[in-house]
Amino acid sequence: MITLLLALAAAEPPKTPASIDGLPIGGLPPQSLPAQGCAAYLFSAGKTRVLAAMAGAEAGTLRVSINGTPTDLVRTGQNGSAGYGFAATTEYAGAGFSATLDLSLQTRRDLTQGAMIDQGTLRLDRPGEDTIILPVAGLIGCAAQTP
Repeated sequence: MITLLLALAAAEPPKTPASIDGLPIGGLPPQSLPAQGCAAYLFSAGKTRVLAAMAGAEAGTLRVSINGTPTDLVRTGQNGSAGYGFAATTEYAGAGFSATLDLSLQTRRDLTQGAMIDQGTLRLDRPGEDTIILPVAGLIGCAAQTP
C-alpha cells in the first residue's frame, strides 16, 4: 500500500492540453483562489473538458492560454450584473486580441462563498484571424471573509 502511495506521489501531474478541440486556446494549470474578492473558474463545455479560463472580479483580469502561452487580459468594459463582482457581459483586451465573457450564474444553498456558472461563452477576437467562441461552465470561488 505504501509503495502505491509513493508511486502516485512521484507521478507527474496531468499535463494541460495546448489545444482545446483543435482551437488555438489551450488549458490552464490549476489556479489558486484570489487573496480577496472572487474568481470564476471556467471549463470548456465541448468534447474536451479542461480549465480554459480564469477571471478575477477584484483584479479585473481574464487569464487564458493562447497558442500555449498563458496570457492575462485586462477588463475594458462590462454590462449587466451576474453577481459576485461579475457582470453578465465583460470585455477584456491585451496581447493583441480581445475577449468577451458572457456568464449566467446560479446560486445554490450547497455552495458557500461562491456560485455555479451553469452556462457561458468565451469569445476571442484576434485581428486578421478567426474569431473563437468557446462554450464554458464552471464555478465562482471567493476568498474567505474575516469577521
